[in-house]
Amino acid sequence: MDSTAKCRRRASGRSSVVESIRGCTFAGVRISKEELRRRITMPEYLRVAVREAIQSKDVDAETVKRHFDTAYAPGAEPPQPPEGPIVVFINSKSGGRHGPQLKARLQELMGEQQVIISPLLSAVLDLSVVKPHEFVQYGLSCLEKFAALGDSCAKVTRERIRIVAAGGDGTVGWILGCLGELKKQGREPVPPTGIIPLGTGNDLSRSFGWGGSFPFNWKSATKSILDRVATGPINHLDSWNLVISMPAGEKLETPHSLKPTEDASLDQELDIDGELPKKLSNYQGVYYNYFSIGMDAQVAYGFHHLRNEKPYLAQGPVSNKLIYSGYSCTQGWFFTPCSSDPGLRGLNNILRLYVKKVNSSKWEQVPVPSSVRSIVTLNLPSYGGGRNPWGHLKPEYLEKRGFVEAHADDGCLEIFGLKQGWHASMVMVDLISAKHIAQASAIRFELRAGEWDEAYMQMDGEPWKQPINKEFSTFVEIKRVPFQSLMVNGK
Repeated sequence: MDSTAKCRRRASGRSSVVESIRGCTFAGVRISKEELRRRITMPEYLRVAVREAIQSKDVDAETVKRHFDTAYAPGAEPPQPPEGPIVVFINSKSGGRHGPQLKARLQELMGEQQVIISPLLSAVLDLSVVKPHEFVQYGLSCLEKFAALGDSCAKVTRERIRIVAAGGDGTVGWILGCLGELKKQGREPVPPTGIIPLGTGNDLSRSFGWGGSFPFNWKSATKSILDRVATGPINHLDSWNLVISMPAGEKLETPHSLKPTEDASLDQELDIDGELPKKLSNYQGVYYNYFSIGMDAQVAYGFHHLRNEKPYLAQGPVSNKLIYSGYSCTQGWFFTPCSSDPGLRGLNNILRLYVKKVNSSKWEQVPVPSSVRSIVTLNLPSYGGGRNPWGHLKPEYLEKRGFVEAHADDGCLEIFGLKQGWHASMVMVDLISAKHIAQASAIRFELRAGEWDEAYMQMDGEPWKQPINKEFSTFVEIKRVPFQSLMVNGK
């Protein structure tokens, strides 16, 4: 490697750090606290009504009518909608000590006097108290009920409202999934979402210009972030529906993002080789960044269990990364070429891969390289804390492989493989590229036990142990959700 290339890499590394800091500090943006509050805070009668609806888990028509009559009483000044109403969901357990501090700062900026009365009277909602689906089901429904009465202020507020997700990638995905129900129910518009990064990897935050870590000057930056959420441009984000179909009777401890379902069927255009069991168990979930099978998921699974057993070790993103790195060394991933343990061998021993390639409606089988011990299907240009293992591929290579340039809203997933820990480490520091396998609009994995009786999987950082059967196959099928999520761009 020549000196020019080395310098370019060092410069690239420095620029990525600077971009991360700039992306979450928004230097130079100045706005008074009073002006910001006026622009982003809903009128008090709407906040009170939304609070009551969420607390009672019911949108009572008489209660809404009472608040409406009070707000529009004869002689009263008609309420005016804010320019950019915002509701913040904060995972106060994320980010180590930063979560509670940020929550207090947000409450200060968005109406401290209301918070004293009740946390729900503020537009800052702690996820330990109010779940996103409760806000969608009762809070937004309450605004829609006001609008149905002819309340123009509530109507415009509902149309303009935007969401801030303060947490890690898991928190952001949880909120986006709940907001997606609005599209299914025909309750548009779906509010766009901005991000305050409090997690470890923060890949969703990085991909949409909100930076990769909690800002150093967080007190002043928080004010600027809220202003940017209210006014920033909108981008689109693909999301992917994942279905697991497995023989019934096996115990599966599912992560938060994966739920049992009766309404799940595999694509009938792809024939199944072999018999199916008489009874099946089906699970369904949605992811926004990545799904993986193999040793990276095994390391993540062990790390999550260690963190749950010893929460005092997880005091923030830096300590999390150190623990994660150390734990990966103990799992054997770095020494798989020297190991005879069948559990550390290539995925091709238990897995078949089928895809629908770009601009194709037909399924085809893609060989899995024998050296690959982890397969990742990636939606965003950010993985593992800001890395891009798919890489920025040259036009000649794209044409040769039949690929297209990767984007978060292109309807395609990039599928690549990692061989072992050393290979993954060099991929993550841009010394070499990942093993490009395919680019696809739909994917099916078929797993059958051999020397293994279980596999490890993870979806947007939530890992689980997947039992596999020697007699019958387990299927994982991935297809794009027919509508896209709306993201506020923080750049």
